[in-house]
Amino acid sequence: MTDAKPVLISGVKPTGDLHIGNYFGAMRQLVELSRGGKYRPFIFVADYHALNSMQDAQEMRRRTRELVTAYISVGLDPKEVVLFKQSDVPAHTELAWIFDTITTMPYLMRAHAFKDAEAKNKEISVGTFNYPMLMAADILLYDAAVVPVGADQKQHIEIARDTAEKFNRIFKTDIFKLPESFIMPEVAVVPGTDGAKMSKSYGNVIPLFAPRDELAKAVMSIVTDSSGERPENVYQIHRLVRSTQELEQVYAEHKGNYKMLKEMLIEDLNRYLAPMRAKYEELASDLGIVDEVLARGKREARAISEEKMEQVRRAIGVA
Repeated sequence: MTDAKPVLISGVKPTGDLHIGNYFGAMRQLVELSRGGKYRPFIFVADYHALNSMQDAQEMRRRTRELVTAYISVGLDPKEVVLFKQSDVPAHTELAWIFDTITTMPYLMRAHAFKDAEAKNKEISVGTFNYPMLMAADILLYDAAVVPVGADQKQHIEIARDTAEKFNRIFKTDIFKLPESFIMPEVAVVPGTDGAKMSKSYGNVIPLFAPRDELAKAVMSIVTDSSGERPENVYQIHRLVRSTQELEQVYAEHKGNYKMLKEMLIEDLNRYLAPMRAKYEELASDLGIVDEVLARGKREARAISEEKMEQVRRAIGVA
């Protein structure tokens, strides 16, 4: 890598409709990390990882486009970030296979996703069993210095580090750098309209780019508990877009008037999300912009990954 800045890499699976829980829980932090010039960011759509749960070509294409459009809309700058599709860079799967040959099954059986699926007696695909090796390839191809993850995903980075060390040791080289995990700052779990964690699978979401009337409908459906001092589910969402100092006064003034508090939340959320929604609608109406961003990202990611793969191929003796 010729750029002196440390590389930041992150992959996002295109597997669901985006809601405000996605934004406040991860997207916003990733955008902030990518700004300011501290890192050289590589953000990719993890479409090959998504194949473990999505086998519908039309849906894959649609969700991939929606995800790229969304990340640009919430603030990722394509001029500052290499934004690309995992499937556009053949080196990811080539390197994953090479890592497979030096990785044992007992080692992969320690992975959380495998153990979780096994505990639930699920039929486990080879892709699910093997995905930590593809993830290691995703990270190590670009000499990543930092990988932003939640605390529950730290094991992925540990596997990538183990794999880099093992490859370097076996083939007597120093090709791969050891990445560090960057544990995303703790954020409150965004409650859904029913009070449980916001999740599409629970049907309790507030959509990220919904028009105002749809946003209002979702907010008005938030379950409230009249036994407390304030409607806690409403308040926990409200504090994402207004300071707690302001809200303490507002909620004290309108104590017991849950309809009024919900209406205020609608206005505040709409004001906060409107610029992102407008950008999303603009990008969605001009398909060429996203295509151009992905084409540029593909060129950059391929050039960098191919340079790394030439070193790998020489090290293992196939070039």
